Amino acid sequence: MTVRPTQPPSIVRRTLSGIALLPGIVWLAMFFIVPLAMMFVVSLGSRGPADSLILDRPSLDNYARALDPVFLPTFWNSIRYSVATTLLCLVIGYPIAYWISRHGGRNKTLLLIIVMLPFWTSYLIRTYAWMTILSDYGVVNSILEALGLTSEPIILLNTDFSVILGMTYGFLPFAILPLYVSIDRLDPALVPAARDLYASGRAAFLHVTLPLTMPGIIAASILTFIPALGDFVTPDLLGGPESTTIAKIIQELFLQGRDWPYGAALGFLVMVVTLGGTLLALGPLRREVAGT
Repeated sequence: MTVRPTQPPSIVRRTLSGIALLPGIVWLAMFFIVPLAMMFVVSLGSRGPADSLILDRPSLDNYARALDPVFLPTFWNSIRYSVATTLLCLVIGYPIAYWISRHGGRNKTLLLIIVMLPFWTSYLIRTYAWMTILSDYGVVNSILEALGLTSEPIILLNTDFSVILGMTYGFLPFAILPLYVSIDRLDPALVPAARDLYASGRAAFLHVTLPLTMPGIIAASILTFIPALGDFVTPDLLGGPESTTIAKIIQELFLQGRDWPYGAALGFLVMVVTLGGTLLALGPLRREVAGT
């Protein structure tokens, strides 16, 4: 007589699941919810004498200032940089992730390490390196002049081109990794099956590969767009004073203007908009994973 092991009661399973989730919940509360709550509290205060923080008379005045239409061009500039960076990361990262997944062979791990290699160096140092490369007498202009393609330096630094180039370089690994995971999970036999049904290579990609890897595309877009929207280092160093973004204004309010309540209100609004957009983008991803 075979005795089958009894399944633990549902209440026990729920308790074990809760215990397993507890470290993640504590981490999320300490390093996301608590700082966000502190930011909201500071945003209700005001700046006192000697740049002190006054919290005894909370109000929403800072939010009224943060919602001033004067910030609309700046916010649009931030969206423009972030969208351009996200699209370029997807266009460049998808072929790289596909090649690593399908043709990397035994070197997949090594290739992924190479993708992550720039993270071993400070982001600030890498941005300064781009300043040297794109300056009037930098590497790019020196090569162009040596090849006789130009007789005088081309203005590359302090332009939208340099900002988008620097941000794309900085956040490209964030796009490649989720794309690689999504592509690597795709059954390689599906594309040959589509070709056997007289689908062209383009049709097989558009109707098989692309839809089935859409969760990776959505994840890559989110992981690229959010840090690009909050990046102030690249617009400041590669874009110069003419390149104004909402993250750059928040950074100046905290460090130079010393107006923490105003900066906190502006940052909290950006956080709310970012979280709302992220939840909307995660809707299709949840439906894809759940199969509904």
